[in-house]
Amino acid sequence: MAVGLVLGAASAGWTVGSPRAAAVVADVLGPTSTSTPEVIDRTGSQSRASGGRTLLAPDPVVVPQGMLPTEPAPGIVALPPGLTAQDVSAGLRSAEVPTSGAGTFSVVPGADPGPGTGTVRTVRVEVEDGLAVDPAAFAATVMATLNDPRGWGADGSISFARTDGDAEIRVLLASPDAVDDLCAPLRTGGEVSCGTAGRAVLNLKRWVLATSETADDRTTYRHYLVNHEVGHLLGHGHERCPGPGQRAPLMQQQSYKAAPCTFNAWPFP
Repeated sequence: MAVGLVLGAASAGWTVGSPRAAAVVADVLGPTSTSTPEVIDRTGSQSRASGGRTLLAPDPVVVPQGMLPTEPAPGIVALPPGLTAQDVSAGLRSAEVPTSGAGTFSVVPGADPGPGTGTVRTVRVEVEDGLAVDPAAFAATVMATLNDPRGWGADGSISFARTDGDAEIRVLLASPDAVDDLCAPLRTGGEVSCGTAGRAVLNLKRWVLATSETADDRTTYRHYLVNHEVGHLLGHGHERCPGPGQRAPLMQQQSYKAAPCTFNAWPFP
């Protein structure tokens, strides 16, 4: 399958970027975890029912099945099957993983100057068309990860600013087939991701499922995936587990497994 890159306005999806040398891949299969039913406010807050009353809280609140109100409050919708509130916050709108999407990519519109500490590296976030993903939520997750105090800029040497124009680094969320095309000649086999040619290409399959080791903490795995693939674009190669029970280096290929090391999502944890 050939992956088409659409040119035009940011909202229509255009992809302009300069190739940059980088390295290899990141991920592997993991089971989908399920959760108890939850409800989420479309504005981002979550509701909890108690004694027939609906209480709004600023933070996500798990709603046990027996506590759901008889009549949902206006603006409240059930979470998609198999997804948690954290999955939705990461941009997912379905736990299904299609083999392919449209093969074209749309740039997430908007810009953010970042924290302004150290050398600024520009980042453009793109999502393959046809995926059940909220682009703005995905972009927010990517940028929050990159600018986290445990991230690549922890020593104050670098920060990341999002743009919908030309950028040094492109972060793409893609279907397995599109990943294979974009990562070639690297062999991703529909399963793994890559960081090469100025693009951190994240496999939707990994974004949804994580790995067997991280199926209960997919949020931490997503931090790892962003940091690891962008790490390749920053010039970092793969590292090995230093020894049983020790924390894995971020650039270890933890999508295969972190063991005998313990899983780690951050360059400076």
